Amino acid sequence: MFTYRRTPELPTPEEALKGRPEPLFALPDRHTVLGNPLAGPYPEGLEVADFGLGCFWGAERKFWQTPGVWTTLAGYQGGFTENPTYDEVCSGRTGHTEVVRVVFDPALVSYGTLLKLFWESHDPTQGFRQGNDVGTQYRSAVYTHSPSQQTAAEASRAAYQQVLTYSGHGEITTAILPAADRPFWPAEAYHQQYLDRNINGYCGIGGTGVACPIGIAEAPGDE
Repeated sequence: MFTYRRTPELPTPEEALKGRPEPLFALPDRHTVLGNPLAGPYPEGLEVADFGLGCFWGAERKFWQTPGVWTTLAGYQGGFTENPTYDEVCSGRTGHTEVVRVVFDPALVSYGTLLKLFWESHDPTQGFRQGNDVGTQYRSAVYTHSPSQQTAAEASRAAYQQVLTYSGHGEITTAILPAADRPFWPAEAYHQQYLDRNINGYCGIGGTGVACPIGIAEAPGDE
């Protein structure tokens, strides 16, 4: 994973690539690990969460390994270009970040548990990078699908900032924004479950080593 830009900077809507009304590629039918469909509509009772925490190869694996997760999907979100390609996202001219869409059963795993995994699996203070991966597409982000997700995500950010500050880390740069205003575009087929099909493939995911306080990120109604 890499970027072509030495100085990451988000484009304006006017500067962004225009994209296309239809995708240039088709998704695989099913998840190579979980066996469930990648694309919706999803079964009744499941919920959707979107997380950006650096290279989506390693990030996706973190979530599919979590009990209660029904399927995961690598994609692009938060920018302006419709149906972008990987090369376009890497150019820095789409405004998108690499994300993982997580479809989960809230009876088996809470949104708060997923937030805890999100915070602990990357360094949310690094801005437009994660480790050696530099570019706007590696920025930290949470795109929420309900008011309760928005509230839980913001509460978890505030609580995690406290323990990060105590441990000597800087300010969290994570954006927490409604997914309704920021469409999710699936990534190409070869990105889906990449580390299942390439067991020795690159994974740039790594956290700060600071634990996110258990229970601080539970959405209203979570047990």
